[in-house]
Amino acid sequence: MNATHTNEAGAPRALTIAVLAMGGEGGGVLADWLVDLAEHNGYLAQTTSVPGVAQRTGATVYYIEMFREADVPPGKAPVMALGPMPGEVDVVIASELMEAGRALQRGLVADDRTTLIASTHRVYSMTERTAMGDDRVDSIALLEGGQVAARRFVAADFSRMAEDAGSPISPALYGALAATGALPFGRELFEDAIRRGGVGVKASLQAFAAGFAAAAGQDAPVLRETTVRREAAAVAPAEAPASTGSLPTAVGPRLAALDERMAREFPAECHAVLRAGLVRAADYQDVAYAGEYLDRLAPLLAALPDRGTASVEVLSETARHLALWMTYEDVARVADLKTRGARFARVAAEVRLSPAQQLDINEFMHPRLEELADAMPAWLGRWMMRSAFARACIGPFTRKGRVVRTSSLRGFLLLYTVAGLRGIRRGSLRYQVERERMARWMDTIVSLAASQPALAVEVARAQRLIKGYGDTHVRGWGNFQRIMSVLPALRQAADGPVRLRALVKAALSDDSGRALEEKLATV
Repeated sequence: MNATHTNEAGAPRALTIAVLAMGGEGGGVLADWLVDLAEHNGYLAQTTSVPGVAQRTGATVYYIEMFREADVPPGKAPVMALGPMPGEVDVVIASELMEAGRALQRGLVADDRTTLIASTHRVYSMTERTAMGDDRVDSIALLEGGQVAARRFVAADFSRMAEDAGSPISPALYGALAATGALPFGRELFEDAIRRGGVGVKASLQAFAAGFAAAAGQDAPVLRETTVRREAAAVAPAEAPASTGSLPTAVGPRLAALDERMAREFPAECHAVLRAGLVRAADYQDVAYAGEYLDRLAPLLAALPDRGTASVEVLSETARHLALWMTYEDVARVADLKTRGARFARVAAEVRLSPAQQLDINEFMHPRLEELADAMPAWLGRWMMRSAFARACIGPFTRKGRVVRTSSLRGFLLLYTVAGLRGIRRGSLRYQVERERMARWMDTIVSLAASQPALAVEVARAQRLIKGYGDTHVRGWGNFQRIMSVLPALRQAADGPVRLRALVKAALSDDSGRALEEKLATV
């Protein structure tokens, strides 16, 4: 049980462990358990920690070294490092899959030495969340990288195991470590460290047992599953339509008449997407607005030459993106979403709110003059935008953001009142502007639908550039306009759809606009 670990020269060396964990996941507790485990079983131990810059730009790295007391010469003491060194770590524990990828980038995982333990769930990083498009790192690639880089790779959804046990993720990861045999201690010794901690012992032991069982039973390489998933993804279309599995199958009595109209007039292959669009539009505004959704699609349906695969794709993609555009984000929409009961319930579930606790939710809000003008009646909004007097009066109140506590009566009523502005949305400046833009976009798709359906599909998908509000919306709309300005040239090119798709991808790849400008220069 107390086998000596030696270096290449045969001299005793320390056991080294790096734990990469985010705030609130119990990384510090896990490090303390490891130190306690070592010190109660004949080892000297040291732990250090280096916090990340922010929670999702880099997790805290806890580093533990253990040196067997019996191997220390009389009168001497081992010198232990303050941080992990590339290629010199025996165990790397990552509380989330991206952190496992960060460990690989740092060179902490060596294929001749390191046991890598990682939870397969994802907590997206700031760069993934703030990207204009889908900039998520491929989870399959991360799993494959871990399989190749580590001497042994143990991966499972330890977060789910911890949730089931009502504990943080750290005990489940600790149990997985015990099962690997990477440390010279038996299971009971690991569990004793939890008991000596004295906090949340029952839940921690349950999560520990789940993590131990998952790691002990993981004899088959993780790469088998990821390879199958990779092959399945390779044969899927590059722009596969959204899965209909999560789309509504019923719309309720308020939309029953519109549902009947949809079933009567539109191809059955489009019904799932159309039904989702109806529900979204009605939730955003009202039933009449959902009717406008079908009205906007009617000219496209009439322009399609048949009900073949190409025509159905044009209609489905346009219907999907039209629903997104019609439910654009304005101050009323944001306030509405933040004051819904379902949101309070979701947040309470995420933080595991107990009956004895009080939940406070603070919203940081920073509306600009433009957002306020957009919510006003069109005539007033235009005056606010061009009036120096209006800017001088309103400017001081929009220079700094403010925190609104929606869990308080005052904060909730403030946002609830703002959400009520949707009642005058049809007369607002933003509504008129978006309606005109949507009309031009739909006219373009209709003009392409019969003769160039593939290009029509890409024009429909280009709508994903237009999202959010404030600077994000301005930037996206500007990119959309620049791309649409070269559409006449793309209509003459045989590879027009491919080139349009590349332009949209370039626009989504960075927020500086440089990638798009480079692509536009080739058109």
